[in-house]
Amino acid sequence: MALIYTIDKFAVDGTDKLVGFKVDSNGSILIIDKKVPIVEGKTDASYITDAQALAQTEIDAWVVEETAQTANVGKVWNPDTSTLE
Repeated sequence: MALIYTIDKFAVDGTDKLVGFKVDSNGSILIIDKKVPIVEGKTDASYITDAQALAQTEIDAWVVEETAQTANVGKVWNPDTSTLE
C-alpha cells in the first residue's frame, strides 16, 4: 500500500511554518498539520521534510488502524462454507 502525500497547507503562522498534509491510503484520507519553527535560509522542502517527520508517528498509527478496519472490505462472503473468498 503506497501512501500519497499531498501538501494541503503551507503558510506562516507567527514564528512557525504551518505545513499540512493530505495523506491518501487507497481512498482513505487523513488530514494532518504540523508547525515547524521558521529558520532563515531554510528551504520549503526542508520545512516539509521536518513536518513529515513530526507527523510520521501519527500517520503510521492511522495506517495501522485503517488497515485493520478495512481488512475485509471488498472480500466476498461465502455463506455455504462460512469463509471469505
